[in-house]
Amino acid sequence: MLEDSEIMKNVEDTGLMDFLKVLPPVEFCCMYGSTLHPNNHDKSKMVDLILGVSDPQKWHEKNIQLNKDHYASWMVYFGGGKLVTEVADEIGVGVHFNPYVTWNKKMLKYGVVRMHDLIQDILYWKTFYLSGRLQKPVNILVDSLDVQQLNSVNLRSAVSAALLLLPPEFTEVDLYAKICSLSYMGDLRMLFAEDRDKVISIVRGQFQLFQSMYQPSLEQYKAKELLQFSSPGSHQANIYQDCGLAATEFLVSSLPTTVRNTMGIKLGEKRSLSGSGGVTNQVLIRSRKEAVDCMQGALRRKVMVSSARQAVSGLLAVGGVKAAKYLASKMCKAWRSWR
Repeated sequence: MLEDSEIMKNVEDTGLMDFLKVLPPVEFCCMYGSTLHPNNHDKSKMVDLILGVSDPQKWHEKNIQLNKDHYASWMVYFGGGKLVTEVADEIGVGVHFNPYVTWNKKMLKYGVVRMHDLIQDILYWKTFYLSGRLQKPVNILVDSLDVQQLNSVNLRSAVSAALLLLPPEFTEVDLYAKICSLSYMGDLRMLFAEDRDKVISIVRGQFQLFQSMYQPSLEQYKAKELLQFSSPGSHQANIYQDCGLAATEFLVSSLPTTVRNTMGIKLGEKRSLSGSGGVTNQVLIRSRKEAVDCMQGALRRKVMVSSARQAVSGLLAVGGVKAAKYLASKMCKAWRSWR
């Protein structure tokens, strides 16, 4: 028998699938954000969606014909789908958001991204914008290209990065909070327009969802003897990790290539033979602290650039009134968290 939360989730999914019918076809759709919180009963909150499409310009042109009111009027008037896509690609990080879309008594915000860009970010952390969102619980509604399976690579990379930032002993909550915080390092919005308790609220509210997401990766690392678990009298495990140089080298080697390339430029590289007999370049690790500081700096710069670009793109894309409304709501939430 389904529990009440599961029944409500199924009802929500059905409603959102109906919303997708008023849009042009998509290859991928997921819901993310606070509306996934099991105890969230605030129906006034915006439902956040990411939509993956093969050709954003053609998709936006079709969507403007169907739902012109979803877009800022100036973008429709001056360039339509071509302008929408150019702003997203050249100024932002390839994602165009339409916020404050009212449908069936719900408030929605949906971001549209090219499938190629979505996959590149998942696998390589090219911008670390959408990959960061997919490191947190999401509810996938459409998945024509099996993005969920591809995302397992992203989750393993997130575990590696988080472990590098954690001490020898920590809790499951610590681990998921560190994973969750990766995509906020360097995010300019966290300075003045986000809830300072956002990370821990996400983890505590969705702890079981994090567990189910990361269990396979943790089991793999346990099998490699990088991690040990103990949970005396608690469902939340205490975790111990190997912080030796060999373990550090393995974790760094498990990071996406864009991060490793940046680290290699800073720390140097060494060549080694791969299992297939080929030659691979590995980041030169002299100490764990040096590697951690370098990785942290690389991620912070990546997030800072992406968040700044997307913020400017978003302001242009939604128009003055909606932009002011969205920014005000974020700043109010941040102010309440500091009281």
